[in-house]
Amino acid sequence: MANKKNQEDARFEKGDLLTVEITDIGTDGEGIGKIDGYTLFIKDAVIGDTVSVKIMKAKKNYAYAHLEKVIDPSEFRTEPKCPIARQCGGCQIQNMTYEKQLAFKQNKVRNNIVRLGGFDENFVDSVMEPIIGMDEPWRYRNKAQFPIGKDKNGKIVAGFYAGRTHSIIPVTDCLIGTSENKDILDIIISHMEKNKVEPYDEVSGKGLVRHVLIRKGFTSGQIMVCLVLNYRGKKGTGIEFIKEQGKLTQALSKIDGMTSISVSINTDKTNVIMGTEIHTIWGKDTISDTLCGLEFDISPLSFYQVNPVQCEKLYGQAIEYAQLTGKETVWDLYCGIGTITLSMARTAGKVHGVEIIPDAIEDAKKNAKRNNLDNAEFYCGKAEEVLPEFYKRESEKAGADNSALHPDVIVVDPPRKGCDSACLETMLKMSPERIVYVSCDSATLARDLRILVDGGYELKAVRPCDMFSHTVHVETVCQLVKR
Repeated sequence: MANKKNQEDARFEKGDLLTVEITDIGTDGEGIGKIDGYTLFIKDAVIGDTVSVKIMKAKKNYAYAHLEKVIDPSEFRTEPKCPIARQCGGCQIQNMTYEKQLAFKQNKVRNNIVRLGGFDENFVDSVMEPIIGMDEPWRYRNKAQFPIGKDKNGKIVAGFYAGRTHSIIPVTDCLIGTSENKDILDIIISHMEKNKVEPYDEVSGKGLVRHVLIRKGFTSGQIMVCLVLNYRGKKGTGIEFIKEQGKLTQALSKIDGMTSISVSINTDKTNVIMGTEIHTIWGKDTISDTLCGLEFDISPLSFYQVNPVQCEKLYGQAIEYAQLTGKETVWDLYCGIGTITLSMARTAGKVHGVEIIPDAIEDAKKNAKRNNLDNAEFYCGKAEEVLPEFYKRESEKAGADNSALHPDVIVVDPPRKGCDSACLETMLKMSPERIVYVSCDSATLARDLRILVDGGYELKAVRPCDMFSHTVHVETVCQLVKR
């Protein structure tokens, strides 16, 4: 009954055709227009456009509408380079000039900190620095994961899922990915067609090839391909099958830079792409790359920033905010394979990295050894468990209480959901002089900043960084100082 009432109360109805001027941008990049106070959310519309739209879903005070036609284009509208940008939806704002994209992201971070964090607008304006943009915002991704399936005609395709669906939009040459992706996918699809290898079907759970992961070291030029398979052979792995398909690995190995070919076994009915069982079938287990002057080994399951060019700028800003002089003790609480940790190790006294994923910690230890950094230690576990145990042990050694031992700097680079509440409590108990917070979601960042500021810290600086050009996503790095 509630839905029926909302529909009856709506000022407009589904199917209505309207003309509206776009006066704002939503957090997901959608255009926002108003007619007599009634708000319309329109995907693919750009601020400044005058557009014809059709109501798709009407509520009492707002509606979602489909862009039918651009009547008067905005000065900020541009023709997308990608021919399927609108269908794919991965690059939500590719139809917006790059300068306006940067302004949108700067404002998105600002508004979230003000509205969700409860900070004063004038204060936020005083601590925000200009967004770090890209010199060349194309071909910047060093990693891509392509689902493999069939189109409505039964043809095998690779591409990306359309927004909010599991319908694959065919694309092998994504313009924000590397040019080698197309050659690799063409080889795999051709092999599957010739050998009647079926792609995975989510409904039936049958079929073999689920996804193809491709990674490239931008500095090293090394390439990794990992095929995610819904398969178990007689010995419990998919190796037997792949060895029978020697022509596939032979063809892939001829691509310039190919270093590692592996399979990931995933037989679960799940949205998780990678399985935990990895088998190298050609070349090395890992590829290497250089970031911030350090060499890293990267496995199929490693977390490694997808935009190395901007990552160096982001980490450089984080190091600047840490204010290292060579004597500080630094804790990195979501360290992954140690990229930020080791970047700071060169200018800190001692660095400690904490990560809950065992494989990542092993990679971090290897990376420290590879770069001859003996002032870095890594611990596997939750930060809220590792830190108190460490300081209890150290204080007992020193014969002092815990308050006498605290880090100078804590760095966090959490997943999209932000810091765990127990982790935030632990940070406040450890009472570092400075906290450097690197975030991939400014909404959860705003929430956590409020907790840290209420816990005794002053927000000193905020700087967004465009790591994902043409999308609505933005990284942010913040500096907090103990009051």
